[in-house]
Amino acid sequence: MTSVVHHIETIQAHHKVLGYPALKHPLVSIHRFEDLPLYHTQEKIRFTLGFYTITLKRNYECKATYGQTSYDFDEGLMGFMAPRQVSGIDSNFIAPKEGWILLIHPDFFKNSPLAVRIKSYDYFHYAVNEALILSEEEETEIEHLFSSIQSEYHRPIDGFSKEVLISQIDLLLILCNRFYHRQFITRQSPNSDLLEKFDRLLDAYFDDGNHIEGLPSVSFFAEKLNLSSKYLSDLLVSLTGQSTLNHIHNKLIEKAKEKLSATDLTVSEIAYELGFKHSQSFSKLFKSKVEMSPLEYRQSFN
Repeated sequence: MTSVVHHIETIQAHHKVLGYPALKHPLVSIHRFEDLPLYHTQEKIRFTLGFYTITLKRNYECKATYGQTSYDFDEGLMGFMAPRQVSGIDSNFIAPKEGWILLIHPDFFKNSPLAVRIKSYDYFHYAVNEALILSEEEETEIEHLFSSIQSEYHRPIDGFSKEVLISQIDLLLILCNRFYHRQFITRQSPNSDLLEKFDRLLDAYFDDGNHIEGLPSVSFFAEKLNLSSKYLSDLLVSLTGQSTLNHIHNKLIEKAKEKLSATDLTVSEIAYELGFKHSQSFSKLFKSKVEMSPLEYRQSFN
């Protein structure tokens, strides 16, 4: 039975549900977890929100997984949620006791450059187990920014308030983007293992006769690796310079070359074995990658 997904549209409604203090601004809210009532529940809840959520959690009583590795979060852990993204909390959930929570409604930065730029940050669509794990220096920098945002939030509103808050939030998001790219690089060992597993999954898909299922999708492999599609592609781009889709296409071309050079299968038969419904689509992709048609490639061996 599918559980009901609750939607909370406004930050004010969110504050009311969790028993948070009254808002200083209807479209923005920032608080330390230490200053908030400790929320916990014994039921599983699924929900969506009408605004962006950014959290920094410290000394969080949980383990989470990064790739295939578990971590204790004594170090700073950042999470991000975009509006209308389905999320959930399990029974016996206890909110973080230390850190920050920043809520921003999209209307706050409407018609500003941030309204466009925020949509380019894929980390708002990463899964919970793909959180940003901060180094000590990074956490200090982020802590300083959160404090600056909170100071501005509590100032009397004037003609500069909105501009200052937007610029501070903008800088926060730019730094988080930088730190995520650092994370991809510095956690090379688990990431390299994940890359090898992805390559094995690609080989298995094309070698095990899965053509009946059609061409493999990015989401198919992301699910197998317990990652979100966005995170997998960003990770692969960071490690190899190529997206998930490019990796799939390259593996597909590699298998096609093997069949063209070592079997007597027709181009249509090869296309079908690789998951294509139409051989023309296969030929078009092959030519775009190899700069010759499948038949021309085969003839080059004669």
